[in-house]
Amino acid sequence: MQKGTIGVTTENIFPVIKKFLYSDHEIFLRELVSNAVDASQKLRTLANFGDFKGEVGDLNVRVTVDKEAGTLTVSDNGIGMTAEDVDKYINQIAFSGAEDFLSKYKENASSIIGHFGLGFYSAFMVATKVVINSLSYQEGAEPVRWECDGSPEYSMGKGDRTERGTDIILYIDKEDSAEFLDQQRVDMLLRKYCRFLPVPVISGKEREWKDGKWVDTDRDLVVNATEPQWMKKPSELTDEDYLKFYQELYPGEEEPLFWIHLNVDYPFTLTGILYFPKIKNNFDINRNHIQLYCNQVFVTDSVEGVVPEFMQLMRGVIDSPDIPLNVSRSYLQADTAVKKISGYITKKVASRLEELFKADRAEFEKKWDDIRIFIVYGMLTDEKFCDAALKFMLLKDTEGRYFTLDEYKTLVEASQTNADGKIVYLYATDATAQYNYIKAATDKGYNVLLLDGQLDNHFVGLLERKLENTELVRVDSDVIDNLIRKSDRRSAGLSPVDTAILSQLFEADTKKVDKASFTVQFEALAPTDQPIVLTQNEYMRRMKEMAAMQPGMNFYGELPDSYSLVVNTEHPLVKGIASAADAALAATVQPLLDTVSAKNAEAEAIRKAADGKALSAEDEQRIKDLEKEVADARDAQAEAIKAYAAKAPEVSQLVDLALLGNGLLKGQQLSDFIARSVELLGKK
Repeated sequence: MQKGTIGVTTENIFPVIKKFLYSDHEIFLRELVSNAVDASQKLRTLANFGDFKGEVGDLNVRVTVDKEAGTLTVSDNGIGMTAEDVDKYINQIAFSGAEDFLSKYKENASSIIGHFGLGFYSAFMVATKVVINSLSYQEGAEPVRWECDGSPEYSMGKGDRTERGTDIILYIDKEDSAEFLDQQRVDMLLRKYCRFLPVPVISGKEREWKDGKWVDTDRDLVVNATEPQWMKKPSELTDEDYLKFYQELYPGEEEPLFWIHLNVDYPFTLTGILYFPKIKNNFDINRNHIQLYCNQVFVTDSVEGVVPEFMQLMRGVIDSPDIPLNVSRSYLQADTAVKKISGYITKKVASRLEELFKADRAEFEKKWDDIRIFIVYGMLTDEKFCDAALKFMLLKDTEGRYFTLDEYKTLVEASQTNADGKIVYLYATDATAQYNYIKAATDKGYNVLLLDGQLDNHFVGLLERKLENTELVRVDSDVIDNLIRKSDRRSAGLSPVDTAILSQLFEADTKKVDKASFTVQFEALAPTDQPIVLTQNEYMRRMKEMAAMQPGMNFYGELPDSYSLVVNTEHPLVKGIASAADAALAATVQPLLDTVSAKNAEAEAIRKAADGKALSAEDEQRIKDLEKEVADARDAQAEAIKAYAAKAPEVSQLVDLALLGNGLLKGQQLSDFIARSVELLGKK
């Protein structure tokens, strides 16, 4: 019986720590089964090279739970080990059996799970003792038994195994890891990590319902499919095969729109299938939809760094032996091979989308609304994808028509170029709520895009950066004549006294909306246009919308919504209000305006005479007196207009109609509007 100490030194422990940075204890099962598969694949490779003349037979891996004995055993009938192998690959941690094997058979051993190395030692995370029983394939080899309790000390002697292969017997720590003696728990982990391994993995027996209960049959339960679809050539698969595989991965989900089969062997090895699910606007970037495999061994469903962020909206499988395993996420993201793989996937997805667009434009348009958020997200977060996507990106208008970027420019360039030579793309975010604004634009012969996605406030800015000499303006951000201004503005035709009276008259009715600020503007629009149009400042609205998605912009999020109350001075109702107000208030307001003007002029003259020098005490007092007289005059003006407004419900009615049309009239204000409407109708 040989006894000794496992060779762990400062020189060889570092690679072990680096390779086996496990986050979950359950990972031990993946490691042990993977090593068993590795051993099976090695035997197959030796047989193919003629270095093994015996009968290979049916290779498989068997996982056995013995709850009474407290053991979990992983067995294979692969290459097996001699005492020398155990001493080299188990007792001396610095060596990796898979890497050593690959160095000899590197041209034909691509299926060896080399990256896992000696994951055997992960067994000690859940076991108080581990036993190896092994018999090498080599002619005349003697069986070997190795035993260790997790300390550096081990014992090794002659074993009793009579058939080629290896048993790894774990004496499970019943205090901390009893879950791994539960057959259902073990089966669940095998389905998670081993469901696509290239060698059959057997765990217990198939069960069937009999006499009111589940009973074991005599058939082995094989938990994996040894030839998953992504390992096959696209030419070998039908659409039904792809859809069936999707349902295996994501039972019960709606059918995907289309898919991409990845297959590359230079400058790295990568296979896989990525599916485009129906996303619509339910923007939920779950990070567990794409499964990462290494030679058919499940690694993780957290694929940050391997897959570009926007592609985590997709579903499917990626398999590559070139992705470093069992390391921290930050290392994964920094790895050169991973960056190359990520770039390749981006390019492949963009190429596939362009191919689908060119092959069947009509079908692509049907699917556009379902994949649009994916493409927009990609364009916003990945510059290379963005440049590629400009070729197949579609814009949808409020009539449901689709255009490429070039097509849309051709459509609107002639009619929607403003006086400054810029092409203006009008857009709506809610076709129902903004119906009146859309109608005003289309009545002018303009086209309006529909940008109602959750990312479109950011996407608008991207389009403005990518499209030359173009600006995007929401259709409710100004009156239609100002959105695409063709010439200088017409004068509103109001005298200073009329402007003062009407400004305060209309402004008084906007103060009832919480968390909103209003600016009253006067425009000489067409008599047939609305008497009042409520618009929202484009810049401030964009900032607030982006602030809602970016915590770092909280400053904008706290600001009130900024609106303009645009009063159409050419509308008959406004003309009537202005005429009546002028007749009732001009005689009072004009002298007050004159007072304000005169007092301000006198104060300015005093400051000017000082020529930048300090004012005398007498001048300072005079300016204070003048400022008080100005304030008194303004207060008197406001009181006069307020008193008149109480007798002129038509103003409140017009303002409330504008607020109501934009969903801003609520609660008590809405109730007052209804009561006032009934009262006004009763006077007719």
